[in-house]
Amino acid sequence: MPSSKNPKVLAIIGPTASGKTSLSIALAKQFNGEVISADSRQVYRDMDLGTGKVTASEMQGIPHHLIDVADPATIYTGADFKRDAEVALEDIIARRKLPIIAGGTFFYLELLRGTMSTAPVPPDPELRALLETKSTAELQRQLVAADITHSAKIDINNRRRLMRAIEIIHTLGMIPPVESNTSPHDWLTIGIDITTDILATRIHKRILQRIDQGMIEEVEKLHKEGVTWERLDSFGLEYRYIARYLQGTITREIMIEELSAKTRQFAKRQRTWLKRDKSIQWFPFPIIEEDVEIVVRKFSES
Repeated sequence: MPSSKNPKVLAIIGPTASGKTSLSIALAKQFNGEVISADSRQVYRDMDLGTGKVTASEMQGIPHHLIDVADPATIYTGADFKRDAEVALEDIIARRKLPIIAGGTFFYLELLRGTMSTAPVPPDPELRALLETKSTAELQRQLVAADITHSAKIDINNRRRLMRAIEIIHTLGMIPPVESNTSPHDWLTIGIDITTDILATRIHKRILQRIDQGMIEEVEKLHKEGVTWERLDSFGLEYRYIARYLQGTITREIMIEELSAKTRQFAKRQRTWLKRDKSIQWFPFPIIEEDVEIVVRKFSES
């Protein structure tokens, strides 16, 4: 890849189960690239099936960064990701390879691109321990009371996001306004545009496949190793509903039904978030790799 004043960085985005991982690997093989995972759960060790973590065989020899870098008992923040991802970016660029960012935590991508910023607030273990004792509904009410404007901008069913927002308000008294910074890199963002019906089928099929592969046993093992039910709930839909099943509050059938429905709703919110970004170049699913390669080649050689 030729050098330039602003080093090139490629990002692959799309809703969950749209095929970001496979496309990123195909492009990395074609353009001498390495992948940086932008996923807030894949950073944690021993959380593989529930997060859809790429396997060693699926990587096809392509180096992947920021996978398995934190313990599930610890808190890995957006600021942690930005710091670690910038190190990985510069390392990849220094070796004259193309960095490819792929993952479903779009906030992480915006941190890297400089279109969003993190609040300068370190985790508060004592406050988080207190917040863990509260129900999701109680956390929602607390955030709305503290900052009704910000509460409308986040996923209020995501306990981790709720607690982080409350933590920032507790320290700063408010959620600071978003600051935009100019990125030192030249970005190309490729989006996978997939129809609702096809995505729904892929989501349901993937859930069943991961259950067959041992996703329930993975969650059970995490709990036996000391990860609390509350902490598992904060890790998102797969861990939340499997934890409820393991606790006996829902049946296996309801677990699968609810997990499928909530994942479809999550994908819908992801699409809404992404469609506001006019810089994304969209390609219809199923992806024709040759079409994407033409755009990436033109970008990388410019």
